[in-house]
Amino acid sequence: MELRQLRYFVAIVDHGSLSRAALVLHVAQPALTQQLRQLEEELGAQLLHRSAQGVHSTDAGKVFYEHALAILKQVADAKSAVTQSAERPAGAVTLGLPHSISGALALPLLTAVRERYPEITLQLTEELTGNLGEQLKSGRVNLAVLFDDGQLSSFATTPLAEEELRFICRADSPWVQGRESMTLAEALAATLILPGLQHGVRPRIESTARQAGLHTSDVIEINSIAILKSAILADMGATILPVAPVLEEVERGAMRALPIHDPAISRTVVLCASKNIPLTNAANAVSRLVAQVADTLCTSGKWLGAHTLSTARA
Repeated sequence: MELRQLRYFVAIVDHGSLSRAALVLHVAQPALTQQLRQLEEELGAQLLHRSAQGVHSTDAGKVFYEHALAILKQVADAKSAVTQSAERPAGAVTLGLPHSISGALALPLLTAVRERYPEITLQLTEELTGNLGEQLKSGRVNLAVLFDDGQLSSFATTPLAEEELRFICRADSPWVQGRESMTLAEALAATLILPGLQHGVRPRIESTARQAGLHTSDVIEINSIAILKSAILADMGATILPVAPVLEEVERGAMRALPIHDPAISRTVVLCASKNIPLTNAANAVSRLVAQVADTLCTSGKWLGAHTLSTARA
């Protein structure tokens, strides 16, 4: 198996066509077809379905595509690590952010990297937390912001912030009329719109509820922040989330976010890197900058409901 075969395969999948991939790669289409056939023979599996409408990945092809991306990224990172200097780090760094964190961190991080390290290209990917952990293990991303649920021992971690979770609903909901806060028991009694059990804040909510002798009952599961917000605005229910993903709606008065007590509920936000895949100088620089930006956002109050755990200073 050759690296060029991996590049060819990824290009075919990305462009959905052998002819378009051949043009982009500047490779004759018969040669591209031959390399793909050799790759499939070596793997003993068909990777692509071919039709008049183009090509589509088989189940085996979808699995192999993820591995091919990870391998090609690690090769690029290895080349970058050899050529870049610690004084002027350069190259591409991929950082994974959960949907519920990106509203607080994404833009400040992009701005900080452009100002501090103009030769670094920061590639942000927004994913569900369960997916980010797998991408970090495989090398698809260099760094990922995750939540400490006691299952992160396979990663090198840097604590960033303790983020408060609040009861969030439409501003005119009867659940919040005349209230400035509510107990966890009161919050759990509402119809709640939450991510699935394997993602985001849900495991933290469930564990805190169990410790308090409580449980969730009427839950609508939605894994998309955009759809979740639409459901809240349609008054289908409330949610328990940090404020950051709904800050715009809270500030314009469309939603309310009430603190929860007895007990309060929060999550620990950490920056994670693989213990097995070395970071490039550029990725190390971004790692330090993430900690500094998170600390600044917390101490300035711009990351609403978050308290710094980082010792970094910009």
